[in-house]
Amino acid sequence: MEKQKKIIVLCGGKFAFKTLQLLAYEKFISGIGIGNGSETITEALERETENSNIEFKSFPNQKSISEMKNWIESIQPDYIFCISFPFLIPESVLAYGTDKFINFHPAPLPQYRGAMPIFEVLKNQENETAICVHFMNTKFDEGPIIFNDTVLINPGDTYGKLTVRLSERMAQVALNVANMIQFASKIPSQPQDEMLSYYYEKPTLADTYINWKRMTGSQIIALINACNPWNTGADATLLGEQIKIISASLLHSKHNNQPGTIVSMTDTLNIACEDNQQIAIEILSTDQGIMTAQHFGSLKPI
Repeated sequence: MEKQKKIIVLCGGKFAFKTLQLLAYEKFISGIGIGNGSETITEALERETENSNIEFKSFPNQKSISEMKNWIESIQPDYIFCISFPFLIPESVLAYGTDKFINFHPAPLPQYRGAMPIFEVLKNQENETAICVHFMNTKFDEGPIIFNDTVLINPGDTYGKLTVRLSERMAQVALNVANMIQFASKIPSQPQDEMLSYYYEKPTLADTYINWKRMTGSQIIALINACNPWNTGADATLLGEQIKIISASLLHSKHNNQPGTIVSMTDTLNIACEDNQQIAIEILSTDQGIMTAQHFGSLKPI
């Protein structure tokens, strides 16, 4: 019987945990490397790998990547899986072997390249996303595609909900690839179509800020969901105060007010939008803390 092929997994934190657990349970993992991990997560992984007799290495910054080549060569894996690893892997490390490094990107490629594609697909109101499995090269998210595994986006999905579901799906996809490489001498792939490519930079305040005069109600709801919980909601100005809207829904109720003004106050704060619709704010964050819209309204002369 042919010897089982060894895999190293390079990851960036919690998003990869379900994959690590499943691949470790199936005895596929020979080493785990974490990039820029928090002290708590790094220590927890180090304990688990020690108990499971799995090699472990922390790469706290870009400079530490210089140690990766020797670490990989000491383990001699057949493949290296990457899941949300935060640093670009240099050509000197990739030279370990052609088509040995496989990335698992949580969005379809080449349309959603970048560090936070889950935010982007939600903000853009996509109906589906994907886990894209592709070989790696010296540029982020540009290597030949092995396959895109489609994942539906449910109505009301937040960044948190979709991330958890993608993490669970990622584990199954990675296990399927791990099983595939046990028997395949060559994994088929195809180059990415650069005509369809787009690279999203990491979101800034300009990307998370609600522009009441330019955004429709549905665009605002999509942005709020895309910012929950990683940004504690979408940034906005309301009654002259800088706030973050954590949860809201779309009201199909017309108005005759300027966008961004409060139309009415019930259990929710109902705000006028540019397209003559309203959003109903349910939960928001202020300098005084996270609170319901009703509590916020009680503190203001609305």
